[in-house]
Parts: sequence; structure tokens; C-alpha cells
Amino acid sequence: MDVPNFYNLTLPELAEYLVSRGVKKFRAQQLFRWIYGERVKDFEAMTNISKALRAELPQMLKVELPTVLTEHLSTDGTRKYLFDMGEGKSVEAVLIPTAGRLTLCVSSEVGCNMACKFCYTAKQKLQRRLETWEIVGQFMAVSERLPEGMRISNIVYMGMGEPLDNCEAVFRSIEVLHSPWGMNVSRRKITVSTSGIVPMIPQVAKAGVRLAVSLNAVDDETRAKIMPINRRWPLADLLQACRDHCQQTGDKVTLEYVLLKDLTDSLKDARRLYEITRDVPCKINIIPFNEHPNSGFHRPSEGRINRFQEELMRLGAHVLRRKTMGRDIYAACGQLTTLQEKTPKSVELAPVPQ
Repeated sequence: MDVPNFYNLTLPELAEYLVSRGVKKFRAQQLFRWIYGERVKDFEAMTNISKALRAELPQMLKVELPTVLTEHLSTDGTRKYLFDMGEGKSVEAVLIPTAGRLTLCVSSEVGCNMACKFCYTAKQKLQRRLETWEIVGQFMAVSERLPEGMRISNIVYMGMGEPLDNCEAVFRSIEVLHSPWGMNVSRRKITVSTSGIVPMIPQVAKAGVRLAVSLNAVDDETRAKIMPINRRWPLADLLQACRDHCQQTGDKVTLEYVLLKDLTDSLKDARRLYEITRDVPCKINIIPFNEHPNSGFHRPSEGRINRFQEELMRLGAHVLRRKTMGRDIYAACGQLTTLQEKTPKSVELAPVPQ
């Protein structure tokens, strides 16, 4: 029998497993508190567990995190981590510092199935979906590298992969990280992003976490060109799923909108964006395109970005511009990949066009 990895089990699963091995159920809570709460991974150091059981636990459980292969620091304080997931496969996670919060952007897959044209991850295709421990492990490994007193406050499932293409592992990882016996991360501080797998969106409401949707275009023709998923679930279906989510949860959904020069960034696009979302309780997060090799797309000028945002504000939309973080180390939105041999260690940023 393979020894399970502790980080792959939810609290009820751990309790059930221990009971099956003749161990009292309450030991699961003790192990969660030691390993998540106290960051103690050595069973011998767990002083409220009997010596006999401490000797048996290594045969019952592994306590292993994915290895951090590299860590890059941006000029703005963003940190990008490359994790070894075995058999030559890896993923990236990004730690983003902003006023009053420290957000970790985690990956859910090695590569991605969605083939969005503006996203660097899509260029390497889906290689495999991550297991629960590999997602939880990104959080725990980064947490271990933080200075004393610092704590990750928010989690966004916006890294490599489509989270709703790996629902089981994603939502089990949320259960683990939310557990008050574990990391006790508030569900309100966890966001799951999707490119639009409409039938899976109700799972986000069931998990009690926040929903972000990558919209990125205002009509089906344009969206299908840059996001093939739109051919299966067009805008009307996606926006209705957002309305249903808001009605069920009482939350606003975050609609993410990437600004691609001369494709999605006109004032006409801004007005149409307002029209199709005005009856969706939402905030619109505009994201200027972040460069990556051979993308074929360009970032609009600052003036054009500002005019797009101002037009939405004039119309009455709740709109924010996402602050670009980590762009110089390929850690910004749409830049994550593990095609390391093809990716410069950093990007020389040209002056922002006005």
C-alpha cells in the first residue's frame, strides 16, 4: 500500500484514514494543528502524541512538499517560484505584495487545455492536472520561506491551468487551506478564476469562495478567436451563469478583461462591455496585456488604457485597473509558463507608450 501524502488529505479524509489504521479520530486534528498551525513536520516533535504512535506515523504518512527549483524577485517586490512536480514537469506560483495583503497566485495544472491565444501558459498545452497536495504544497512551501510574522492573506487560483478543469483537486485544496485546524484562510479571501466552463461555475458557489471570470471580449466572434472555449459556452451562457452565481451567493463576480491593442481596447468596446454586463452584479477588472515571446499581441498605450477605463466609469460601471505586478520577471497575468528554455529570465521593458 502506498503511503499517502499528508498534504493530499482533507481533515475528514485524514480522520477516516487514521481510524482505518487503528488510530483515534481526534489525532487528525492534532496532526493538522502541528503540521499546518505550528509548521512542525517531524512526528517526533509532536509532544502531545504518544511515543508509540509517533514511531508508527512515518509508516502511515508522508509529509512532503514540492521542491522550489527557482525563485525570482521583481523590482516591485513580486516573487515568482518554480516548483518541481516530478518527471520533468513543473509549475509556477506568484507571491504578490500589496497594501494590507499578501496574495499567492497558485497553479492548478501543468500547462492548460484552454488554448487562450494571449496566454503564455497555453503555448505548452495541458501536460497533467495537479493533485491536491501539489496545490496545497505551493501555499505551504511559499509560507515556509516568508520572514517571521508574515502570512499569506489571500489565495487566487489564477496561475497555470484552468481551475474548473481540475475541480476535485482545486476544491479539496480549498477545504484543506480553509480548515480552522489548518491554515484557517477565510473563504472570502479565496478566489477561483475560470475562462468560462459554465457547468462547473456552481461549484464555486458551493465552495463559498469568490468567482472571477475571464471575459476579455464583448462579442462572440472576437472572444472565440482569442478564447476557443467561447465556441462551446458563448457569452450569453457565461453571463447568465454569472447572474445565477450572484443571485445564489449575494456576491459580486469579478469580470476580468484583457486589453489587447486594436482588438479589445476601443471606446466602442468599452460601451459594449458596459451594456452586456450592466445587469450582472460585478466589478470589472481591466488588465493591460502583458508581453511574452511571440504572442502576436501588443499592450495598448497608457492613454488608450486610461480612456477605456474612464469611459466605463462615466457610464457607471464599477471598474478597476489591475496593477501590473512582476511583469519584468514574467510573473504578471498571462505570463506564467514552464517553457524555461524559451523564456528569458527577465523581460527588458520598453518605455510605456503614451
